[in-house]
Amino acid sequence: MTVAKVTEISATSDKSLDDAIRQGIMRASKTLKNITGAWIADQEVMVDKGKITGYRVRMRVTFVLEG
Repeated sequence: MTVAKVTEISATSDKSLDDAIRQGIMRASKTLKNITGAWIADQEVMVDKGKITGYRVRMRVTFVLEG
């Protein structure tokens, strides 16, 4: 039997939404083992004086529990 857990994380980037996702997964994989997928729950751009200054994603990361 396989049991998985889901945790929600937020990640930011000054480059792109794609980079924010990649950075979030890379950071999560330093702590969480057996990541099998992620669902992007929310995407956001930060704007200052009419220009995009950053990108943020909120994602739910799924990982399989060991044992």
